[in-house]
Amino acid sequence: MQIETVHVYLFDTLADHEVGYLTVGIRNPMLQKHPGRYEIKTVGLTADPVFTMGGLTILPDMLLEQVEPGHSAMLVLPGGLAWEEGKGAEAIAKAVQFVAAGVPVAAICAATAALARGGLLDTRKHTSNAREYIAATGYAGQELYQDRPAVTDGDVITASGAAGLEFAFEVFRKLDLYTDEVHEATYGLFRTADPAYYARLMELAGA
Repeated sequence: MQIETVHVYLFDTLADHEVGYLTVGIRNPMLQKHPGRYEIKTVGLTADPVFTMGGLTILPDMLLEQVEPGHSAMLVLPGGLAWEEGKGAEAIAKAVQFVAAGVPVAAICAATAALARGGLLDTRKHTSNAREYIAATGYAGQELYQDRPAVTDGDVITASGAAGLEFAFEVFRKLDLYTDEVHEATYGLFRTADPAYYARLMELAGA
């Protein structure tokens, strides 16, 4: 089985919590359809350490300029203050390349506004932190805004910053990570903490 790479863009002020479910779900092989199919590589504008909103220091695995759609399963753009400061143009240019090549891009919180400024949400259903929040970018896709935690339209996934769990599961669906049964039970467990979902997962795992 050929390992496919999910690339996660890093930058100072990255909102750690918004991609926590996503990264752990991809890295944890338990109950995946094809354990070990995906790996995660972090990418930065430079090789310098990145300092997240939560105070973590992360060294990028590679440079953004080295990432090519043909060698990636997905580009993930976490939220963070840098987007609202007008930074990240290079990452949005890369996202445009990905979508043009038919490779998915997933953005959450302020990264959705950056996608809007880059024209990627003008013709796709999408969501963000709020309708008014993303409308402030002046983009042309306001009629396609969805009042939902997370939305997938073709190869573009968007989510509210308050919907890290829903964001992760839209990504998992796009990557075909779990069966429908595992997906439902895992989402239910993390959303409700109902132990019945844990029992269902153990049943599915054959424990």
